[in-house]
Amino acid sequence: MLILLPPSEGKTPATGGDAADWTALSFPALNSARAKVLDALGTVSAHEDALALLRVGASLSADVERNTRLHAEPAAPAHQVYSGVLYDALGYSTLTAAQRKKADESVLVISALWGAIGFADRVPAYRLSMGTALPDVGRLASFWKPLLDDALAAATEGHLLVDCRSSTYAAAWAPPAERTVAVNVFTEAGGVRKVVSHFAKHTRGELARHLLSRRGKAPQTPAQLRQAAAEKWAAELVEGTARKPHTLNIILPS
Repeated sequence: MLILLPPSEGKTPATGGDAADWTALSFPALNSARAKVLDALGTVSAHEDALALLRVGASLSADVERNTRLHAEPAAPAHQVYSGVLYDALGYSTLTAAQRKKADESVLVISALWGAIGFADRVPAYRLSMGTALPDVGRLASFWKPLLDDALAAATEGHLLVDCRSSTYAAAWAPPAERTVAVNVFTEAGGVRKVVSHFAKHTRGELARHLLSRRGKAPQTPAQLRQAAAEKWAAELVEGTARKPHTLNIILPS
């Protein structure tokens, strides 16, 4: 089982230590593409209209300025740098040592800057969304899609893929549909379901934590994933097709 996560919008910068060692990152075949994105990001971030080009507000000016020196910025494991609702709910720091090891081996983060990284990979904090277009790179989801198809094929072969990404990051890579389960979250009241956003992030984080911390073997099939989710929530599985992944619907009380 592998768990696919989006990065968080907010990131926690490392307070000290060495810069990222690119040769140590997972999926080294992506390094040339990572360098191209990093160079384009640095150029855009140094522009006088950087905030507008990156579609962020003035409160994030320090984050954008940091983009200009990412080669030298201190790095920390991805599970520390990424923060926010989903990652708080996953609660990596409160997992046991064995569970953290499992997380390091099982969680992949699909990233606008790095393409894909492992949970223990050391990276600096940065500001870049998958929905952004960069000079000489273009729309990042389109840029990464063929590269991730090649880079992740062998690493994900034979694994059940639990897809907890948002739609923006799901656009960057479509894993094999027969082995992928996308996670949706709804509230239900009076027989009427509503899609939720904030609680979807929280619940996906909780699901990731549950899968990493529960006893027994990790789910190997979509049906086993539904059974695991049903240990905590009302859950249903919608079968996929040759092109469309399965869907795990978690239904929260209103």
